[in-house]
Amino acid sequence: MARLARGLRQIDVFCAHPYLGNPLAVVLDGSGLSDDAMQRFARWTHLAETTFVLPPSPGAAAAGADYRVRIFSPGYEMPFAGHPTLGTCHAWLEAGGVPRAGTTVLQECQAGLIRIRQTATASGRRLAFAAPALTRSAPVGTVCADFAAALGLPSDRILAAQHLCNGPRHFGLLVDSAATVLELEPDRGALARVLQANGTSGIGVASMEYGQDAPLLIARSNREARAFGQRSAQDNAPAAARDTAAEVRFFFDALGVVEDTVTGSFQASLAQWLMEDGYAPERYEAAQGRCTGGDGRVYVERDSTGTVWIGGDTVTCIAGEVWL
Repeated sequence: MARLARGLRQIDVFCAHPYLGNPLAVVLDGSGLSDDAMQRFARWTHLAETTFVLPPSPGAAAAGADYRVRIFSPGYEMPFAGHPTLGTCHAWLEAGGVPRAGTTVLQECQAGLIRIRQTATASGRRLAFAAPALTRSAPVGTVCADFAAALGLPSDRILAAQHLCNGPRHFGLLVDSAATVLELEPDRGALARVLQANGTSGIGVASMEYGQDAPLLIARSNREARAFGQRSAQDNAPAAARDTAAEVRFFFDALGVVEDTVTGSFQASLAQWLMEDGYAPERYEAAQGRCTGGDGRVYVERDSTGTVWIGGDTVTCIAGEVWL
């Protein structure tokens, strides 16, 4: 097949200012490309994810889908991912895409149909996706201890843990403070071995903390009362961590364990888990990326129907063509 010039965007996601969020390459027309060609280009971009926009399948089109997206990491295709969902939608709208259902975009991916809503902000438009269905379970055996050891995390700082799956399979840890999250120094070789042994694509570590003026969570134990009780906002956290309720870090295996700048799919499963178990409020703002030189912001909200929305700002950094 002859190479064609195809529209290309590089989008920064979960940030209002360029080069502080999670970058994504979007090929605006993936028609006619083989799986190998898509995977090869995704590996070449050297970004966490690269997406290819396609017409929706007949069944999805009948259900109202606006486009189909295929999502590739450098090593494999992904059924769903958060920042590629928002970044692809941004690029599609910017290129002239018009939603079939008012302002709500309906995206088809391997995980199914994902709704994306648009909200006006002072700086422009913010996108948010409806979190896909979550399955979760409590860890058994030594899984939690193995992950903690690989992260250099003292076990007495862990408040809760879950296996989480909303397409990707993740492991989540809730810890006692933002300082604990930010001070992690994982052994990446050991972490790669634990991820592989458990069939897990990534592990996220989060704190959820409140100040005196915020609603208080039910204390589940003396330790959790100290973590979630009436102390001033994040007493033990660095100053940079005090402007959000949640602090998050996420490590994944993409041809070697790396730290993600901002992880929409994990933030979605984390929010559903923490809200369902009473650890998080109906609306909060999460920070991620401080330890990678970024400054990501994720806006989380559960609406009156129980749908959890994961939102973030998006900005175009590169626009042009690619020959594929």
